[in-house]
Amino acid sequence: MTDSPVHEGTSVTIDLAALPHDFLWGTATSAYQIEGAVAEDGRAPSIWDTFSHTPGKTAGGDHGDTACDHYHRWREDIDLMRRLGVNAYRLSIAWPRVVPDGDGPVNAKGLAFYDELIDGLLDAGITPSVTLYHWDLPQALQDRGGWPERDTAFAFADYVSVVAERLGDRVTHWATLNEPLCSAWIGHLEGTMAPGWTDLTAAVRASYHLLFGHGLAVRAVRAAAPGALIGIVNNLSTIHAATDRPEDLAAAHRMDGHTNRWWLDPVHGRGFPADMREAYGVELPEEPGDSAAIAAPLDWLGLNYYFPQTVADDPDGPAPYARAVRREGVPRTGMDWEIDASGIETLLLRLTQDYGARRLYVTENGSAFPDAVRPDGTVDDPERQDYLLRHLAACASAARKGAPLAGYFAWSLLDNFEWAYGYDKRFGLVHVDYATQRRTIKGTGHRYAEVVRTHRSQARRAA
Repeated sequence: MTDSPVHEGTSVTIDLAALPHDFLWGTATSAYQIEGAVAEDGRAPSIWDTFSHTPGKTAGGDHGDTACDHYHRWREDIDLMRRLGVNAYRLSIAWPRVVPDGDGPVNAKGLAFYDELIDGLLDAGITPSVTLYHWDLPQALQDRGGWPERDTAFAFADYVSVVAERLGDRVTHWATLNEPLCSAWIGHLEGTMAPGWTDLTAAVRASYHLLFGHGLAVRAVRAAAPGALIGIVNNLSTIHAATDRPEDLAAAHRMDGHTNRWWLDPVHGRGFPADMREAYGVELPEEPGDSAAIAAPLDWLGLNYYFPQTVADDPDGPAPYARAVRREGVPRTGMDWEIDASGIETLLLRLTQDYGARRLYVTENGSAFPDAVRPDGTVDDPERQDYLLRHLAACASAARKGAPLAGYFAWSLLDNFEWAYGYDKRFGLVHVDYATQRRTIKGTGHRYAEVVRTHRSQARRAA
């Protein structure tokens, strides 16, 4: 597909013929970012309710109490997906809505909400792709120690069994965890996400139990829903050394371990990287049989990609003793993240060649930029369109080179609560006026729909 210019004098060509005819074209969201209704129908607080209501933790003191009110407006949001022409939707289940105390009694009304949502998606011809954990740990479990404690992994597996037994007759696509790096490193080491800790030992223990819980969850889904396709979603980055100095090259290798290998190696049966164990200097809470559980066979891998990282040695800083270096003169998003579409191709090929991935999904990819609603009510966002098209072109290039790419989920369907950034950062294909909850498809949404239509047309002609 050759698109019309997205910036004056610039065009993007997407090799849509490289993508399979049954490619999943989707959008993605997560429960706490869009649902709202945080105290309705038996839902209990999560760590993000607690964190976002703690003064100084989020921009503007924003929180997800109402968010996009998806809990009440999900039918409208499914209609938006139909208008975009997507055939898949990645959503997450809110653990505290289904099992409010983290373990113990199941909340029937919470399960009923997801029952109805799944049926609505299927009625619309949209494949649901369900993520079982997108950061909203029940606060009751956090009060008992959270992810640094082994019991949390077992509680997670029990909750997963409940959800898979209820929805597994209709849901075939499952992800255990979303971005465990953020839960462990940003939530427990950097402290800028829930639960807001800055403790290396707790962070490493949390990382271990997240992956152990992942392995237990794989077994739980397979037991409840034979034939399901199960994967895990990681946010990965290409890592570059700021200079050719040996110290910076070593720092880049550590950052690759911290960002990528720590999360990929164990689930592929390689164990936790020895160099990073040494760098952290924290004893892992290993027990016999854990390694096999963590490496439970997967059907697919999910890649969330937003930006590359350039780093330099920082021996006096926190683990992994590497600091980000800002490269001047390169384009950046409204998040101040560097834009490099080639990174998504590099990572898709790395997962294929180094980890033997049999099926890949880009489970998140997108960009935040300031949006302005025009007097006629439309939202034009050329920078976001450019980002989307360039990354889609890189995905198609990876597929042409052998990456088994089976789907792409644009982040995100809606502008939403963007964690510690609050409501200021907008990633949506659809603009949300938070005061009125009015939804407006942006220029990027229309452009994405055009790409989807073009691919489907090509696939029909080739059949």
